[in-house]
Amino acid sequence: MKLTNLVLEDDRVLLSQLELDDYYNLLHFALEEQDLWNYSIQPVAGEDNFRNYISVACLDAEAGSSLPFIVFDKQRQAYAGSTRFYDIQPSAGSLQLGYTWYGKQFQGTGLNVHCKFLMLQYAFEVLNMARVEFRADATNTRSIAAMKKIGCLEEGILRSHSPKATGGRRDTIILSILRKEWFENVKELLKMMQ
Repeated sequence: MKLTNLVLEDDRVLLSQLELDDYYNLLHFALEEQDLWNYSIQPVAGEDNFRNYISVACLDAEAGSSLPFIVFDKQRQAYAGSTRFYDIQPSAGSLQLGYTWYGKQFQGTGLNVHCKFLMLQYAFEVLNMARVEFRADATNTRSIAAMKKIGCLEEGILRSHSPKATGGRRDTIILSILRKEWFENVKELLKMMQ
């Protein structure tokens, strides 16, 4: 399933497909907010690492294995970060939602709720997915709390799952939202949080 030129939008946020030129719109985060990447599985901080990060995301989109978005905060009229659909498996009715990061000034502002609502709505109501999965470093308590806040249920931990960009290996927590849960309560929960 190759998704291209998808735009998701509400009154607060605009999600459009990440392009190579978006490197320039987001580079300041890689240079000035290097602690955003503490839990990343690939090096992102710095010009070269960030250029590679954007390039890999765009190549994955061309291959049809992911759809990365650049996030534009309409309230602040500024680019806020990035998020994506990845590991898209239409035959299994499953995809992952992640690689989400926002600059510090956008964190805790409600922006994430708007992004997740639009992406989950698209995944369940347009793509007809049965499951949306989320993953994070098991020590990333902030991300885990944010995922649980939007209705994700914890499934378990993959021990020593992947290398860390900073060396060593990380345990990866898996959370998910199922189609039934989206329609029964998660959709309304996110609407109330907006």
